[in-house]
Amino acid sequence: MKTLSDMRPVYVVGIGLHPYQNRSQTSYVTLGLRAVREALADAGITWPDVESAYVGNALIGMAAGAAMLRYLGATGIPFAQVENASASGSTAFRHAAHEVAAGYTDVSLAMGVDTVDQWRSGPAKAGVRGLADHLSAPFTHFAMLTQKYMDETGATPEQIAKVAVKNHRNGAFNPYAQRQQVRTLEEVLAPPLISGVLTRLQCTPVGEGAAAVIVMSEEGLTRHGIPRSRAVQVLASASRSEQPFGRENGDVALTRATTLEAYAQASVEPRDIDVVEVHDAFSIEELLYVEAMGFCKPGEAAAELEAGAFDIGGRHAVSPSGGLIAMGHPLGPTGVGQVAEVVRQLRGEAGVRQQPNARMGLTHMVGIGPVCLVHILRAATA
Repeated sequence: MKTLSDMRPVYVVGIGLHPYQNRSQTSYVTLGLRAVREALADAGITWPDVESAYVGNALIGMAAGAAMLRYLGATGIPFAQVENASASGSTAFRHAAHEVAAGYTDVSLAMGVDTVDQWRSGPAKAGVRGLADHLSAPFTHFAMLTQKYMDETGATPEQIAKVAVKNHRNGAFNPYAQRQQVRTLEEVLAPPLISGVLTRLQCTPVGEGAAAVIVMSEEGLTRHGIPRSRAVQVLASASRSEQPFGRENGDVALTRATTLEAYAQASVEPRDIDVVEVHDAFSIEELLYVEAMGFCKPGEAAAELEAGAFDIGGRHAVSPSGGLIAMGHPLGPTGVGQVAEVVRQLRGEAGVRQQPNARMGLTHMVGIGPVCLVHILRAATA
């Protein structure tokens, strides 16, 4: 199976977002076009320079992407709308990166946009249900995983809540984040309890927003005069779906398998990664996933977090954007927004959220299915 390492180099050269926010009366078109225009301006190109486009969304419906992009001009480019639950944006980015790497185009747009509408879940209509599906909502599922983790590792509710304290602190300095307020441990632990020991501030808000990135080949960089110093290379794109994992939690095992594949594609190890954007819809997820990705030993994530290993300035800056807990999780844009944050970090443009000397970054998204996508990006070398 071919990977990005077998094809021509591909780079992210432009990033843009519409701030994630609570549901409003704002049209998804307004959300999406702001992100695209910002990405085009960041890359220093115009819409007619874009040769293909992929739009990730989960909620806004059929043909929404094409109807939105026509406001930039009907240029006749190849286009596809991508739905892959929470991983929709990550999947759109994967398609754009592979298309450019394969030589089909030199300039591609990957974006995500969503606004809260009617939830329509395919698995609920598939006819094949788990025995306890009707008894466990997502927050209940993760509350049970939280209790299991505490029982097995000795971690306390306070230690797990510190994931949210860190991510709210990071989000407070991110102008695109839905939650922009520093929170104390006492505030994070305060009621209401959502399920088990999980409080409201340990759970992601689902609102609306948009994110966009411009992907280019080396030929595109030359043709459009893109400075190499601002071109961040995509080293790996790994995508996997459900398979039998025995008694281990499926999302955790899937994360481990997908991340190992990405490491192999990029010829890197966990110690090489400076910045990590993780699917942390609930605080326990960050701890489970950083262990699965090899950033610490099993059972030690809570203690490592408490020691500052995952802070900005620590061994690995985990979710410097604020993560899903503070940045927000509007579904379609989330994975593209993660890429935008890593690119910002690797360019050294993240301001007070900047991880010092960041050279390598990783994004991780899990979606209903389950599916998992992991991307690894590297800062420019010249």
